[in-house]
Amino acid sequence: MEETRIDKWLWAARMFKTRSQSNKACAAGHVRINQSTAKSAQKVRAGDWVEVLTPARLRILEVIALADKRGPAAIAQTLYRDHTPPDPPKEDPLIKRERGSGRPSKKERRSLRRLRGR
Repeated sequence: MEETRIDKWLWAARMFKTRSQSNKACAAGHVRINQSTAKSAQKVRAGDWVEVLTPARLRILEVIALADKRGPAAIAQTLYRDHTPPDPPKEDPLIKRERGSGRPSKKERRSLRRLRGR
């Protein structure tokens, strides 16, 4: 197989749970192949770069292998190389209260809000 439909490939690569969801993402313009917006019937080949906005986040993928049938997750991960930048680290809270110290008082709540900038 040299090429396959992008909606089938996204479904087989487990970017979406159903093929209809991948089809809707293509129709909404959330899928790009090599910097151009893709319709669901557009063909994808090995070596293409795919940007897809999944429900979780934007994914940047390089197509390595093709599949038009959904298989196990271990095989689906071999279809692409993920070039998505890592998520930014979560901020540590400014103040941590001791566990079991109870609810903060009104005065403590006001000082916490001031520290957090709210």
